[in-house]
Amino acid sequence: MNKEKILLVVMVVFVVIAIWYLEAKKVHPVVAGPGAQSIALTATTSPASTNSVGTSVASSTPVSTNPGSTLTLAALAAADQQAGYPSAIEIVDPTGFVNTSSSFTLSSLIGKQVVLLDFWTYSCINCLRTIPYLNAWYSRYHNQGLQIVGIHTPEFDFEKDIGNVSAAVQKYAIQYPVVLDSDYGTWNAYNNLYWPHEYLIDMAGYIVHDQVGEGNYAETEAEIQTLLAERDQILGIAPASMPTSTVFVPSSVISGGLLMSPETYFGFARNSYLTNGVSGNAGAGIQTLTAPKNVNVNSLYLVGKWNFTDQFATNVATGTEILYRYQADKVYIVASASQGVTLEVLQDGKPVTSAAAGSDVVNGKVFIQGSRLYNLINNPDGSGTHTLELIMDSPGLQAFTFTFG
Repeated sequence: MNKEKILLVVMVVFVVIAIWYLEAKKVHPVVAGPGAQSIALTATTSPASTNSVGTSVASSTPVSTNPGSTLTLAALAAADQQAGYPSAIEIVDPTGFVNTSSSFTLSSLIGKQVVLLDFWTYSCINCLRTIPYLNAWYSRYHNQGLQIVGIHTPEFDFEKDIGNVSAAVQKYAIQYPVVLDSDYGTWNAYNNLYWPHEYLIDMAGYIVHDQVGEGNYAETEAEIQTLLAERDQILGIAPASMPTSTVFVPSSVISGGLLMSPETYFGFARNSYLTNGVSGNAGAGIQTLTAPKNVNVNSLYLVGKWNFTDQFATNVATGTEILYRYQADKVYIVASASQGVTLEVLQDGKPVTSAAAGSDVVNGKVFIQGSRLYNLINNPDGSGTHTLELIMDSPGLQAFTFTFG
């Protein structure tokens, strides 16, 4: 291959990599769904208020009161529009307010604060692992102009109960406002698909950064710092002393490790990993299942008589068991039992040791009652392949899902 061809190949590869990088850095498009109402400011020639839904702001009118400031809210709005950033959307049909007033709106924050909007639900382990970062950011940056807003959209019906959500907010020491989205109004307005999903909204009301799922915490925090510096300039206030580092959350607080086994549902609507029974809609109702000869990795086995509803499976007789061969450090189950059910926890055919027991396991057993996430296994030696066996002492367990960390 001559030099010209080599050079051409190098240039093509460079272009491909550059395109991939630019596409990867794009904000995910927000296609406004039902009930969506834009709250972004629009640069225009006619002056208007700066904190109401659908506001326009005069492109020639500076918002800053600092004569030395070069950035105005109108200029930021114009730049956001030119960059193609999507507009933030107002909260739609909220079903409750956990720790804030019922008059709370996102539009009241535009032009005043930087907003981080977090879609979450309290039984989602991925969501729970992001909370320590959200709490740390709120503590570090709230007084500098950051407002975090939690939009709690339930995955399961029991997560619609404001009492359950309030207990979770208290348990995880969440200080920022949490709004209930039990009817999926705001979720649908954003056309959201993920738990967790964070949208970072600048002073002009545009989504300039978003993060699907866990991770990229340093990148998100750096973007927060940039937007807060913009806020100082726009408002004409002395720049705050911005941290030069990002927050550090110990892995013991995050409670996560190497994720290998998939989230595994029990209800017939999504129980694709059920191996010794009928999955999907055809499996609705009562099934009597027998123990397998072999337990395959990442396969769900139920033993005894179980009643399958769309969201969960309930053991309806004594002598019932759950078997799952998993690959992970930690195992969690989302479950409930109105009268309370005790589960004996076995790992690799033996009662789980105190060293490997999850935080909800006492003397090899876990008592299930309240509707929440229970930590069953916390292996100290890193992720590996193990067989989990749960034996119920009585009927009434409602098993929703296994998650792993």
